[in-house]
Amino acid sequence: MNLSQKTTENVEFMIEAIKEKLKVLNFGAIKPSHFDEEMYEELRDIYDLVMKKNSFSPNEMQAIVEELGSLRKQA
Repeated sequence: MNLSQKTTENVEFMIEAIKEKLKVLNFGAIKPSHFDEEMYEELRDIYDLVMKKNSFSPNEMQAIVEELGSLRKQA
């Protein structure tokens, strides 16, 4: 997967990978469809951070979820 391209498929891939790595149960509230390519760079930064670490404290997980929430498309 070439994550250097700002595509919907890459957004979906990164969101699903973050959800899998964090193993957060209430992540159902965060869906790939909530994001678009406008926030791609910020999402990629979060993805890179999450993929580098092996474990996360509860505070780190909360901060990541809050940051993802701030990147969601505005209705």
